[in-house]
Amino acid sequence: MTLLEAEVHLSLREFLRDQKEPLWDHHLTMARLVSRALRLGRSALIQTGSTFSRYGLSYLMPCLLSDRPILLVVPLSFQKQLIEQDIPYLQQWLNTDKAIVNHQHGVDFATFQGLMIVSPEVWLSDRLENKGQFPDHILTLIDQADYLEEWTKDYLTLTISPDFWITLQQGYPAYGNLIQEVKLFLEKSILSHPQSPYQCCLLDQEEKDSLCHLCQTLNQSPLLQNFAQLIDHSNQLLWASINQDKKTFLIHLSPLDVSSLLSPHLAQSPIVLMGGFLDSQKSASIYRKTIGLSQDILCLKFHPHRQNELINLYIRDRLPMPNTPEFQRVLIEEVKKLVFGGYESLKPITIIVDDVPSKAQVATFLAAEFGSQVKVEKTEINENSILISGWKFWHEKQLKLPTPRLLIIATLPIPSLENPLVAAQVSYYKKQHKDWFRFYLLPTALKEIQRAVMPLRESQGIVALLDNRVNYRSYGNLILTALEPYAKLDYIDSSWLQEDGNK
Repeated sequence: MTLLEAEVHLSLREFLRDQKEPLWDHHLTMARLVSRALRLGRSALIQTGSTFSRYGLSYLMPCLLSDRPILLVVPLSFQKQLIEQDIPYLQQWLNTDKAIVNHQHGVDFATFQGLMIVSPEVWLSDRLENKGQFPDHILTLIDQADYLEEWTKDYLTLTISPDFWITLQQGYPAYGNLIQEVKLFLEKSILSHPQSPYQCCLLDQEEKDSLCHLCQTLNQSPLLQNFAQLIDHSNQLLWASINQDKKTFLIHLSPLDVSSLLSPHLAQSPIVLMGGFLDSQKSASIYRKTIGLSQDILCLKFHPHRQNELINLYIRDRLPMPNTPEFQRVLIEEVKKLVFGGYESLKPITIIVDDVPSKAQVATFLAAEFGSQVKVEKTEINENSILISGWKFWHEKQLKLPTPRLLIIATLPIPSLENPLVAAQVSYYKKQHKDWFRFYLLPTALKEIQRAVMPLRESQGIVALLDNRVNYRSYGNLILTALEPYAKLDYIDSSWLQEDGNK
């Protein structure tokens, strides 16, 4: 009987020969590793250093050739392409008919040997709430696993929305005065917090006490009951997101650490975690601690091809540091030089500026020259657009936008301690006696900058990094290592840009 690894290797090699466009260098290696995990039921962690469009084939073919039931956890944004394009094309080429279902299909797992595709929310709902929809020991593949901590925190976050107050009034009319009193107090108090570009705040003790009193009084409300059970846990963060324009707010209760919550569910079944960049180290020690993956598993880290997937990296030395008054003026000058010189040959252009005043200044300056082509955090952009974005917007919308040929990064994506949520997370890690910079801030920055530049590797685009900390801080080398491979540019002028754009 042919081993799955050998069958996949032969089929994938033939498939790759059939394709005319250049494909990912590590397909065969990753496919063999996934096949081994499927055959032996052994867990693995794979850092691809690339986007799903490049490496997806490496796990899809083993899934389609395996005779085992498989659970594939993948975001909804990828499922349509998988189910309507990628999988039917591969099924036809392989001449296979493995059953492909989602969680809405009724499946008898005693006899099921197909591939079930579910969203992270569905998987987390089943595991964290012990619903038993999926067998405990089913082999599970999680794609985009670099978002696993984020998915889990989002799923476990409890939220009191403006509509909830109306529902509460209708459900408990006898307590109408109390409900209205607490709502008005929280509204006045929360909207009085100093305005912040992060549009959020932590609830103070008086606000917390008011909410706790409501939870204890109306403990038959499922949401308030859940709030009451968790609100005093050291692992929970009570905060509000604020819309000052509409004068509305939402109250959230979020976990600060998900490792203990995820750990038992990652250990109960063979699991293959896949993502572009999970950790700066091959062993992914920080990532594994963050998600609670305690068992020893095979770890593999691929690196982009040194010639075909490098980026052109421009770093200006001797610029003012981002936290100095001179930086804003120099930022405008650098952006002017890069955009004016490269617009005709290197559009679309994206400029990531996190500081709100600087973002407005850059937008105003460029709009005077390029008019409506300048977009500030808009998704309706085209190949001629100049997009100006903060890191949060780029993080959330990047996959829906055209890949820029020139990406200008004003500052490194190190989370700001001025953000109340970041400050609270840092405080939590301090209490755990963890190196909060090396365990939290730096890994976050490394992941964020990797995600930002990955799509540019396919086009060998240009990244201009204007944050001088990369040259003068001890962690600068880690940032540069995460960006490898790259061709370092000592200077950029309009003639170079024009020549490069015509390549």
